[in-house]
Amino acid sequence: MKTKSVVNMFIYEHKYQKLGHKLIAGVDEVGRGCWAGPVVACACILPVGYENKAIKDSKVLSIKKREQLAKIIKENCIAYAIAYVDAPRIDIINIKEAAKEAMVKALNNLKVRPTCVLVDAENIQFAKATIVPIIKGDAKSTSIAAASIVAKVYRDKILDDLDKQYPQYGFAKNKGYGTIVHLNALKHYGPVKSIHRFSYKPVKQVIKNN
Repeated sequence: MKTKSVVNMFIYEHKYQKLGHKLIAGVDEVGRGCWAGPVVACACILPVGYENKAIKDSKVLSIKKREQLAKIIKENCIAYAIAYVDAPRIDIINIKEAAKEAMVKALNNLKVRPTCVLVDAENIQFAKATIVPIIKGDAKSTSIAAASIVAKVYRDKILDDLDKQYPQYGFAKNKGYGTIVHLNALKHYGPVKSIHRFSYKPVKQVIKNN
């Protein structure tokens, strides 16, 4: 029986630390596939040698574990910053560009400037830094995974707050993603301006049919 191989989540950090980089930022975004709410990015710089094997891709962690780890990450990192791009902006420039814009904003918001940036999948522009795009980076790099956790917890809080204003859409449970409850609410109440992404096909279809 084959055993599942364990991914070394520190391999990229170690590689670029050996090349002389002391300030390595992981950056990731969450909310790309949602029908509502912003796309949120976080940039996070962990100390050289910092290792926490509990830090993993935010998607495989429970809500409670993500919240616990987000607190630990923020307490132990050199710096972190969060940025987001809202639904109207997403509709104008498309989600791919919005995700990249949010990630660059987060990097620019850091109180210290990294010399190396590990990015989940995207090749972004950030002056005077080595950019390392990593496919499925949140499952391969601790720095990127840490950023994804902090971003996810932050975005979930936004959707929880929106749920208080618009309870009919079920935002507290679906976090803006497409569910039957969300779709039925869209059909009955229509989309909310500045909250829903009007350029997304399910939302466009509802508008068309109404």
